[in-house]
Amino acid sequence: MIVRKYTILRHAPLPSSVTLTRPYEGPQLKVTPDSPAVEVMTDLYRIMPVTVESGIPIEQANDKMIDHRVRLLFVTDDQLEVLGIVTATDILGEKPMAHIQRMGGTRGEIQVKDIMTPQASLQVLNMADVHKARVGDIVETLKEVGRQHTLVVEYDGQLNRQFVRGMFSTTQIGKQLGTKIQVGDVAKTFAALERVLAS
Repeated sequence: MIVRKYTILRHAPLPSSVTLTRPYEGPQLKVTPDSPAVEVMTDLYRIMPVTVESGIPIEQANDKMIDHRVRLLFVTDDQLEVLGIVTATDILGEKPMAHIQRMGGTRGEIQVKDIMTPQASLQVLNMADVHKARVGDIVETLKEVGRQHTLVVEYDGQLNRQFVRGMFSTTQIGKQLGTKIQVGDVAKTFAALERVLAS
C-alpha cells in the first residue's frame, strides 16, 4: 500500500468560454501607518520590473511607461545590472529643459542617461530593516530624503551579492493609505527657483 505525503487535488476538463484573468486593478489593500511596511512594497519577487536601456530617447522611455502602466523604469545594462532609475517626473518635469539649457540640442535628442538618477546617487533600504518597519516609518523616511521612490535591496548569501528586491512609491503608499503624500519642499523645484529669481 502506497502512503502519500501530499494530497492529490481534484481536477477536471477546462470548460468552454473560459477567459484569461487580468491583473487586479481594483482598490488596493487598505493599510494604516502602523501596518507592516511590506504591505505597501512593490515586491519584485511577484511583479516583473520594467527595464530600459540608458541610450534610448526619453520619449521612447515615456511610451514604455504608458504601455506598462508604471511611473518608474529601471535603467539596466545587458547583464541586468542597475545603472539607475528614470521616472515619469524626470521625463515630464524640468530635467529635459535643464539638460537642453546646459548642453544644447533638442528634446528629441535627450536620452535616458541624460536625465536618469544614476546608481551612485540612489539611496536604498535594506530588506532586513523593511521586515521590521511600519508603513509610517517608510513615509517618514521618504519625506526625510525628499524622494517619491526608494529601492529595497536584499543580500543573497549563495551568490554573495545584493540585488534589488523591491521598491516603495509615495503614489502606491498614498493609494493604500487613502491620502496624498507630499515629499520634498515644493519651493526648491527648478520652476519655483526661476520664479523667485525673476521677481
